Amino acid sequence: MLVPSFVFLVGLCVGSFLNVVLLRTRVGKSFVVGRSRCMACDVALGPAELVPVFSYVALRGRCRHCASPISAQYPLVEFFTGILFLSCYFQGGGWATFARDITFVAFLVIVFVYDLRYMEILDRFTLPAMAVALLFNVSLGMNPRSLVIGAAAVGGFFLVQYAISRGRWIGAGDIRMGFLMGFMLGFQQGLIALFLAYFFGAFVGVMLIMFKKADGKTQIPFGTFLSAATVAALLFGDVISSWYFGLVL
Repeated sequence: MLVPSFVFLVGLCVGSFLNVVLLRTRVGKSFVVGRSRCMACDVALGPAELVPVFSYVALRGRCRHCASPISAQYPLVEFFTGILFLSCYFQGGGWATFARDITFVAFLVIVFVYDLRYMEILDRFTLPAMAVALLFNVSLGMNPRSLVIGAAAVGGFFLVQYAISRGRWIGAGDIRMGFLMGFMLGFQQGLIALFLAYFFGAFVGVMLIMFKKADGKTQIPFGTFLSAATVAALLFGDVISSWYFGLVL
């Protein structure tokens, strides 16, 4: 249990860094320099206030200096990044595959949270992730042709929708996200992720309408569903594929 525990702790720490990236990107600050500060009183935070998850619990969700509430985003992103890192570890496949998967997860968590909060999929996240995904997958022996076809299929699917609707149905960020999905997953798994994104997006949309939290004109942060579906396909794509073809064949 020593290695899984270490992987989980690393995931917590990476999740903490991802929170910094998300926050500082939004306010236009560098996320590689400068101490973390309370958003309300601007007091620099000490090491004891920056321990992932545990500091939030110990402080009861409030700043130690001004008692302002701390967003639950911080412990949630830290905790679930830890869980996802642990899931990647238990997938097996060797340390190179593990390094690839947790790198993909880190990018996808950023897209998930940023689109959920701000309804934007930023090129500064998706474009570098495409290059990283292509290099990682080719170095691990994946067929470049499958990656390019996957990117063209998923990204092209969104590009056609964008062109037909003149940007009313989806945003340009979804197109880039589609290309990223293909470069991360290849053709077959990319299609699985696309199906999962639409299935869960439709399900959540119907639930929101049923409980009168949205209507037919409410915008849905679809990048959130695309990134979650990509993680699901990355971790469970083979299982989902086997299950599906077992039903239809």
